[in-house]
Formats: sequence, C-alpha cells, structure tokens
Amino acid sequence: MAIPKETVEQILQAAHIEEVVGEFVTLKKRGSNMWGNCPFHNEKTPSFSVNPARNIFKCFGCGKAGDSAKFLMEHEHYTYPEALHYLAKKYNIKIEEREQTAEELMLQSVREKMFNINEFADKYFVDTLWNTEEGKTIGLKYFRERGYFDPIIEKFHLGYCPEKRDAFTQYAKSNGYSEELLEQIGLSLKGNKGLYDRYHGRVMFPIHNLTGKVIGFGGRILTNDKKSPKYQNSPESEIYDKKNTLYGIYFAKSAISKQNECILVEGYFDVLRMHQIGIENVVASSGTSLTMEQIRLVKRYTKNITMLYDGDSAGIHAALRGTDMILSEGMNVRVVVLPPEHDPDTFGKDHSVEYVTNYLKDNAKDFVRFKTELLLKDAENDPIKRGEVVRDIVETISVVPDSIFRITYVKECSRLLDMPEQTLTNELNKLLRAKFKKSLGPEGESLPDTQTTTVVTPQQPDETLEDQLPAGYYQERELVKLLLMYGNKMITDERINEDGQKVYEQVSVAQMIIDDLKMDGFLFVNAVHRKVFDIFDQAIDEGRIPDDQYFVSHEDETIAQLAADLLSSQYKLDQWEKYGIFVKQEEDVLRATVLSSIYRYKDLIIAERRKAIEEELKTTENLEDQIILLKRKKDLDDIRMQLNKELGIVIAK
Repeated sequence: MAIPKETVEQILQAAHIEEVVGEFVTLKKRGSNMWGNCPFHNEKTPSFSVNPARNIFKCFGCGKAGDSAKFLMEHEHYTYPEALHYLAKKYNIKIEEREQTAEELMLQSVREKMFNINEFADKYFVDTLWNTEEGKTIGLKYFRERGYFDPIIEKFHLGYCPEKRDAFTQYAKSNGYSEELLEQIGLSLKGNKGLYDRYHGRVMFPIHNLTGKVIGFGGRILTNDKKSPKYQNSPESEIYDKKNTLYGIYFAKSAISKQNECILVEGYFDVLRMHQIGIENVVASSGTSLTMEQIRLVKRYTKNITMLYDGDSAGIHAALRGTDMILSEGMNVRVVVLPPEHDPDTFGKDHSVEYVTNYLKDNAKDFVRFKTELLLKDAENDPIKRGEVVRDIVETISVVPDSIFRITYVKECSRLLDMPEQTLTNELNKLLRAKFKKSLGPEGESLPDTQTTTVVTPQQPDETLEDQLPAGYYQERELVKLLLMYGNKMITDERINEDGQKVYEQVSVAQMIIDDLKMDGFLFVNAVHRKVFDIFDQAIDEGRIPDDQYFVSHEDETIAQLAADLLSSQYKLDQWEKYGIFVKQEEDVLRATVLSSIYRYKDLIIAERRKAIEEELKTTENLEDQIILLKRKKDLDDIRMQLNKELGIVIAK
C-alpha cells in the first residue's frame, strides 16, 4: 500500500525520536542528547545516543543509526510501511487507505501476514468471549470465578476459542486466510480430517511484543482431560521467539521504568493478579526457563529485578537458576519466596495491595543471603556439604562483572557464613583466574569473541585502510557534513566584481560549497558523497535547500545511513561559559570553516593530480608532451600556492 509522500513527511516530522526510542530503551539526558544501553548489541556502558534536536539515534558501539522509522525497522523488524503505520497510530495521523488488490495482498511480507492474522484471531477470541453464549457461560464465567474483574480481562484481551474443533479455522478461511498461513502461524493443526483449531475449548491469553502487536497465544484447557496439556502455546515463528519474549512486557514497561524495578513471576495468571491489585511492573517468563535474552529485555528499562516465585521446591530452584544469569549482566537481583501454600496469583487474591507490597519489601533478599540460607539448610553440620555451599556461592559471586559489587558480596558472604573474608577472596580469585585462563587460547592468546570478531579482508603488506580510500575521502566527508548540518544557513560571501571591487552578498552554505567546487571542476569521487552533492546541486537550481531530516529519512539507505552518522556526535563541549570562558563553536565561524574545508579538499586533490603528472613525465619521451605536462604542473603549483596562502600554510620546496 502506497502512503502519499506528504503523509510520510507529516509522520516523520511528528515523530519525536526520544519518545519512540523511549518506548523500548531507558534514556537519560546528558547534555543536549539522551543516552542509554544499545538495544541492538549487548553492552554495559551506554553508547547509544538520541539527538532530539536532529530527530536521530546513533549507537557509537555497533554503528546503527537513523530516524524513528529506521529504529522501528531495526528493532521490531518492521518493513518501512509497517514502521510508518505504527508512528501514524502513535501520533494520531490518519493515513488514507484504500482496499488492497489481490496482487497487493500476495506481495505482503510473511511477517505482515502473520501480524495480520494474529490480530484477526485476537479480535475473534475476544468477541467470542463477550458476545457468544458459549463464550460467556464458559470462558467469561471461568475468569470471573477465579476473581478477575472485567477491566483486567479487557486490558489483556483475554478471550475464548469455541469447543467445536474447527470453528475458528473455518471462520478464518471464510475471511480469506489460507490454510498454509493458519498452519504456519500455529493457530490451526493438520489432522486426518483436515485442519482443526489448536486452542479449541480453551481460554486465550494473547502475547504482545513491546509495541503491543500480538505475536502469539497461550490457551488454557478448562476440562480435566489428562490427554491434553493444561496449557497450549503458539509454536515459534518469524514473529514469535519464546526466548526473546516476556508475557506482559507491553503493559509493564512504563511502570518498570518509572519504578526502576521489574518483578519477575512465572505464569499468565500471576501477571494478571498483580496488575489487578495495582502492581504493574510485573512480567512472566511464561513457563519457559529464564533466558539471557529475556533478562536483557528487562535491562532496557531497569537494572533491578525482584524474582517472586512460589514457595514450593520447583519455585525455589527456578529462582536459583535465574540469579547467576541476572548477575552476569551486571544487574541487581533480589528474591522473594512466598509461603509454600501460595503462588503470586493466590497470594494477590487473598491479600490487599498494601499487604503484598509490604511483604515484598520485608522479605526480599539479595542473592547472597537467599542462596546462603537456602543451601545451609541442606548442609546442616556436614563440613563437606558446607564446603560445597561456600564454593557454590563464591562461584555465583564470580559471575558479577563489577569488582566493587564482588567485594561487597564477599563481605556479606563472610558475615553470613562466619568465615574469614580473606579465605573467600582467595577462593574467588582462583575462580576468576581459572575463567581468565579458559578465555585464552593454547598459546596464551585471547580466543576470538564470536559476537565481536570482525572478518578482515587480506591486505597487501603495509597497506592500511586509509591507503584503500580514494584521495580526498575524509575531506569530501567533511564537506558533506557541512552541507547536511548547515546547508540552508546563510553566510556573507565576498567576491570581486567586473570593476575589480569587493562586493558582499548573502548566500547559503550549500550554494557556496556547490558553486565553488563546480566552478573549478571538482566533483566528489565517493558514490554516496556524490549523490548528496547532486541532490543539493539540483535543489539549488530549483530555488530550495533540503534540510537534514530530508537526508536522514531518505529512501536511499546509503544516504540515510551517511546522514545519521555525520549528524551524530559522541562528544560535547563542557559548559565553559559558566566559568567565564567562551569557546567558539563551528557555527560561530561558519564562513571560515566552510572556506577552510573547501581549500583543504582542493589542496589535497591538486596534490594528487600533481603526483600523477610527475609519474607521467617519467614515461613521456616526446618533448612537446613534456612541455604540456610541465605547464599543467606549473598551473597546479600556482593554484596550490594560493590555496595554502589562504590556509596559512607554507609549502617547503
């Protein structure tokens, strides 16, 4: 579906980059930019920058950069139209849509088709729950009998799939969805008599991603059929990856960020109950073992996790499995174990929000205390088991990346175990040394990190990256940066008129650069730089100057990436003015900066042309040709002398 160009511009202008990115990453203001941990690669020190003034993001670690639409395309794997539709919905911008043709439907991406059918299924299950006799008497009654109020049922889009084995499948097919897609997404299964509903006779829990799109479902059976599992979940697909998904994250992310804490539970009903009593910073791993990807998902919003698990043996051991992974990510973890007769769902049902909140506060234990008290119960007075407990706890401390926190945990462990701190420190150091040695190869060299190893193209001896770039590459890049940042800024230019007098006129930075280079026949060599040059050249002829956002949101990916890179800066000037020191910035001396960049670029290109002539002279025997080459060399030397005079450079001969 084509979106009108003016609507695209309206959407991108309305989308505030800090608001869009802030839905997925916790950002903190530092200077004029905002910073956070990059969502595209694992890092402990924030290198991900958002520039609200220029409406762009840039990671100085992995290099990803762009505007709001580009962020959604990278983060949510949206197509460009999908990203624009998301932004239009967020900022209440109406997109004039027309009914798609059969050909357009065929061209939809697989991901888009999957999102569409899940949304269709979600509406069907919700409608069935509230508006059919079977749904109301079985599904809705079940939720209400468990103590869930209608607002929570509506908020989480809980639904019901009819008992008839193929009710949903037949309805979906009658609405144009193919059997292949129904089976591929996992809503239908193939049996001896054709397709049937995976979730027939179950209450439904849609699973949302960070943007609120339905990516999968969980269905709970309501009968005592021992042959059927209690819960049936969507299979993994192009849009649903269990290890990267947390149930309830869409509804909890704002509360997690605001309260700087995430409460982690195990099941759907645990999340629903906590939300119902007013505790909203809660997510669930949905029956799967906690994964590093899920932990990193939480880390975007907070470094503090409280694990709230059942008081039975399975719940306690689930908590133990998760602590090491959370700590290895540099996060803080506390554990709350409920009384044996309770899980978070029943505990929230039987107690008020005040009681639950106070219980969490009073019973939360850091991992050292939790693990020590738990393991020592089994060890009792057995010295061998006690030694194993000590080693187990120190092993956990060793995964903590921050040395200061390791020291703190050792002190706490020493106090709880009544053991000399130095003994624990020695044991910890042994483990750390062993891990370090393990990370080295057989010859003592660091093993390559599979996540960060870069494939390097073989080069000739002594050849560097700069040797492979064309002459003037960095000078071209600097001129492109000036075009992007200040192209439409007006500066005073001086020139000599026909009468030999100095005259002054107001011109744009873009016109000064483009006209000056064209007049002397200097055109950018790099293909992407040349594209930007040509866009400005054409725009000047048409009496307009495109702004930076035009390039950041350009349909040509190479131009958009270049613009985002050049418009982002990892550094900022300190606020010297508060000390009475006023530092001139680039825009304060714009004309001088532009002229200097033009002269340096020309000087370098002329030097390269001069070298080429000297090489040609070595192989030219014809006297007439030699004279022509020497004349050209002399002309270049004269121009270069004038350029360097302007730059204040003395050329040694």
